[in-house]
Amino acid sequence: MQARGLAAKAVIFAMSMHIIRTSSIRHAEFLRAMSPTDLDPYDLALLTALQSDGRSTHQQLAERVHLSPSQVGRRLAKLEADGVITGYRVNLSPQALGLGVLVFISVKLAHHGDTIIERFKEEILLLEEVQECYTVAGEADYLVRVVVPDLPTLAEFTMKRLMRVPGVESVRSNIVLTALKREGALPLSHLR
Repeated sequence: MQARGLAAKAVIFAMSMHIIRTSSIRHAEFLRAMSPTDLDPYDLALLTALQSDGRSTHQQLAERVHLSPSQVGRRLAKLEADGVITGYRVNLSPQALGLGVLVFISVKLAHHGDTIIERFKEEILLLEEVQECYTVAGEADYLVRVVVPDLPTLAEFTMKRLMRVPGVESVRSNIVLTALKREGALPLSHLR
């Protein structure tokens, strides 16, 4: 009887060790899959170059990173396929287009039911003045970046549009006086 108890404990111990070992392997595989270790110095140099000038030709990039234009093309295609490069765009000057007021608005919802959250997401996507919207931890539920032509337009946007989005309880605006740094390049030094 005692031998059977010891055998059962040995089986349970072996199973536990297998689970721990398997989950550790899976965890390690997961971390490897999620880590950007596939980026070599050439990839990082390409990304750095593109962040400073997204209009560079393959020839110009090749000269900067010391590869052939065809190698640059293949690497860029892989970075795009892997989701590292998510697109190319033109940065416009808000001031040149008459959008002189940049505001960060903290939004607090009245409650956090799934319906209200989904409705908020749907409505915020329809507001063209909203450039970015983030779910945040802290006093507010969302942080919204908004651009408008002037303060009267901001007041109208806030009172007649944003505050009327279902579920919005309160908003707090922070108007940008001076932009010290805008749209900076992503830091890549941690990948070297």
